[in-house]
Amino acid sequence: MNPFNMPLSDSVEIREVGAPVSAGSAIDNNSDRVDMAGYEGVIFVAPIEDSAATGVATLTVEQNSDDSDSGMAALAGAVATATCTVNDDLNGQLLVVDVFGPKERYVQAVRGSSTANIAFGTVTAILYGKRKSPGTDHATVADRATAASPAES
Repeated sequence: MNPFNMPLSDSVEIREVGAPVSAGSAIDNNSDRVDMAGYEGVIFVAPIEDSAATGVATLTVEQNSDDSDSGMAALAGAVATATCTVNDDLNGQLLVVDVFGPKERYVQAVRGSSTANIAFGTVTAILYGKRKSPGTDHATVADRATAASPAES
C-alpha cells in the first residue's frame, strides 16, 4: 500500500501524450505539452517498437513557463538514450524520464532518433504528487478499474 493508504491510481494521473511515430533516422517529435500545476513531478514513458543497428533513440524532456512549443528548453539531465547495436535489439524496450519539481509550469517529451531507423510507440505521461486527490481522469483515459484484495483473516 502506498503512504496515502489509497490505490496508487488515486494519487497519480496517467495520460497518453504522443501517438506512435514511424521508423526514421532523424525523428524530432514533440509530445503534447503537460501543465504541471497541481503536481510535483511527471514520468514520461516511450516504448521503442523497432530499431536498426547503429540507431540512437532519445527521450528528452523540455520545459517552458508558457503553454507554447516556442521557447521550450531541455532540462539538464532529463534525457534517456539507447543505441541499437544489432537490428531489433531495442525492440520492446522503454525510454523513461522522471522529472521531479520542474522549474517551469509546462513540460513536453521529445522523441528523437539519429544515425539509423528507430520507431516509437505511444508516449505515456504519469503525473504524480497530486496536491488534491482523487481527481478526475484525463480525457485520454477511456476507462479505469481499481481492485483491492481483501485482507486475509
